[in-house]
Amino acid sequence: MAFVIGVILFAIGIGVSIALHELGHLAAAKAFRMKVTEYFVGMGPKIFSFRRGETEYGLRALPVGGYCRITGMTSLDEVDPVDAPRAMNRKPVWQRVVVLCAGSATHFMLAFVILLTMAVTMGLPNISGRAVVAEASSCVPPDQDLETYEYAECTPGQDPAPARDAGVLPGDEIVAVNGEATGNYTEVQAALVEQSGDSATITVLRDGSEQELTIPIVPVQRVMVNPETGEAEKVETNALGVSFPNYLHFTAAQALPGTLTFTGEMFVHTWERLLELPSRVPAVIDAILGAERDPNTPVSMVGASIIGGDAVAGGYWELFLFLLATLNLFIGVFNLLPLLPLDGGHVAVNLYEKARDTIRGWRGKAKGAPVDYTKLLPITYAAVFIGGAFMLLTLTADIVNPIRLR
Repeated sequence: MAFVIGVILFAIGIGVSIALHELGHLAAAKAFRMKVTEYFVGMGPKIFSFRRGETEYGLRALPVGGYCRITGMTSLDEVDPVDAPRAMNRKPVWQRVVVLCAGSATHFMLAFVILLTMAVTMGLPNISGRAVVAEASSCVPPDQDLETYEYAECTPGQDPAPARDAGVLPGDEIVAVNGEATGNYTEVQAALVEQSGDSATITVLRDGSEQELTIPIVPVQRVMVNPETGEAEKVETNALGVSFPNYLHFTAAQALPGTLTFTGEMFVHTWERLLELPSRVPAVIDAILGAERDPNTPVSMVGASIIGGDAVAGGYWELFLFLLATLNLFIGVFNLLPLLPLDGGHVAVNLYEKARDTIRGWRGKAKGAPVDYTKLLPITYAAVFIGGAFMLLTLTADIVNPIRLR
């Protein structure tokens, strides 16, 4: 039952995101006094609608998007002479670009609100691997089980606790080992593996200032995955007796700047994942054919809702919210790609016209004719075909072999 509730809640979240996307276009267009004739959430057959002023608002049967019909959005639109002064293509280019980008802007704002809410309540995922100390352990387990990954018992007061005894405190961020800067906890651990002496000098950032601490290192046995074979194996390494958090927590004063920084990191990760999409297609096809589903493969809205349902069923509300924020960032960035029929494609056409007419003006020539969208139809059809095929591929994989959290 919890799974079903989670799926429904996530689907509602997606629906709200779509509605806000189109509302962004609507609000921006009306702010610039453009004529908006329709605002619909969903596609296909009409379920219901109502008219307020010159705009018809409504809901359609297929939850696969929505649209906001603005008079004169492209040069192909027929415009009644009475409406010509309010047609979108008669407005300044900067206003058109604002209207076109307003949909993605709502996704970014919604994602930011979700992340800010997480920051002040449950914390934000440590996606960058910041080496912020969660705990300075009272003792260091000497071994780890290869099968269960459980640590051997250690006895406080008998087994060593080097980081704690050296004065490391929760909240300290390790920024260097033996004078060499470290960007995340993976680099801290790598530096410790290469440590040859009996102690290491670590630099921690505490309350805005750096401090150096000399800490004895403890030889231990740990389970690690061999990157070449993919198999878990036990290796000898060194430990300080600290643990790093999966989630970063903030005070009320830190929440806003922390969320701004985190959102910037998310934009970088989102762009990187977007560039990786073509390389992930073979793994999606393999999953459809019966191979184990790679958790790093892209998912459809159905697949995202299934993961959301699993998150609620497992009580992982932080994952549910983070997934919803991530989805909004991805949709917002994807929608700005300079490809028709995406908003970014229309932005590209408008910016091209502006640049072209500016150059023509420098040369003493009149403005050129609006871009002939019919000449762009082959590219548009290709983009629609590829995008549709990709959506169908991920949807099929999510039906026959979905990513599950349990």
